[in-house]
Amino acid sequence: MPGRGVRPGVTEQTYFRKGFGLRKELRPVIDAEFESALVEWIRSNGNKGQFGDVSVTLAKEFGFCYGVDRAVDYAYETVHNFPEKQIYLVGEIIHNPYVNQRMTEMGMLFIYPDGSGAFDFSQITANDVAVMPAFGVTLHDFDELSQIGCILVDTTCGSVLHVWKRVESYAKDGFTAVIHGKDTHEECHATASQVNKYDGGRFIIIRDMDESELIRDYIADKPGRMSREQFIKHFEKKASPGFDPDVDLEFIGVANQTTMLANESLAIGWKIHETMVEHFGDEHASTHFRSFGTICSATQERQDAVAEMMQDAPDVMLVIGGYNSSNTNHLAHLCEQHTRTFHVEDASCIDTETGTIRHKVGLSPDAPQILDPNWLPEGPFTLGITAGASTPNNKIGEALLRILTSRGIEVDLSADARIG
Repeated sequence: MPGRGVRPGVTEQTYFRKGFGLRKELRPVIDAEFESALVEWIRSNGNKGQFGDVSVTLAKEFGFCYGVDRAVDYAYETVHNFPEKQIYLVGEIIHNPYVNQRMTEMGMLFIYPDGSGAFDFSQITANDVAVMPAFGVTLHDFDELSQIGCILVDTTCGSVLHVWKRVESYAKDGFTAVIHGKDTHEECHATASQVNKYDGGRFIIIRDMDESELIRDYIADKPGRMSREQFIKHFEKKASPGFDPDVDLEFIGVANQTTMLANESLAIGWKIHETMVEHFGDEHASTHFRSFGTICSATQERQDAVAEMMQDAPDVMLVIGGYNSSNTNHLAHLCEQHTRTFHVEDASCIDTETGTIRHKVGLSPDAPQILDPNWLPEGPFTLGITAGASTPNNKIGEALLRILTSRGIEVDLSADARIG
């Protein structure tokens, strides 16, 4: 009989995007490693729980999203399906240190990009397996991996693919893709590369509303705007090679990295459109500007859930997730505008013996961590918890248990699920 992925009379399949049909078989193993009885108890109790003098509320949406769940499933399936092959991960499969550590423990080898974002695939051979992350890879990297002839397992999230299709359509029709995102993020690199499917495709990456203003001022020829040379210099590493603002800002299509703040992405698109209308008129804007809904539903749901929590903000907010996770950083940023917020990478940041917490302050993945003593209130308090889309439930449960332990509170979920 032919092996998995092989049909009689057909060359062996080397590209897999739909897994290997092992999800049902491996799901119990994955659940055992990443689920939490404590988190499930709270979720089944309306996302609330009273633990001694600590009132806990979980956000209505938190933790693993569908795309991350799928990527993790495929990674486990790949290890199970190719036990004799060396498996490489192109960067981190998702931005969570615990999950990536599990990949290492299963024998996967990580290939990290250099300072410019370029990968060196020279160690991969045709006999190996390369797993592409949930963020996707650039067209160049995909082509290079394909030429090696190794087995490719593609875990790119469907929401990311949706953005890629929009960016590709912009390039096809002669529109420059203005991408709201982080120019250092893998997903942004992969998304921007989609313009290269068509000759003359152009992109420019803007980090925030301030950078969008630079574009808007240039389009409107506003007094005091950047000169052409200044504009090119500023966006030198954030735009297509040879980008010319005098030419390439005439037709614009807006897209976004799926993990950015949804409201900011929408506002940036609206502001650019508004500038075109004010400077050139409605008819011009209708033919020279495009924007489609490329906000990831999971990102939106988690941000909306936090916004709802902040209407009656808890005394303390704990945000759990990788420091290089864009969506987690944005959740922390939203929370800290309303209450005392602590962004921790995982439960190990909470020291039960000293009562301290080690956490990151600021949006940047490279922002310094600080050590906070006596971070919990003395008396009764309310604790809110959310987690990034790459954070497994077991890490959420562990973090909560550490907090309760530091308060001398024991947890008992047995029998009638009484909490003491």
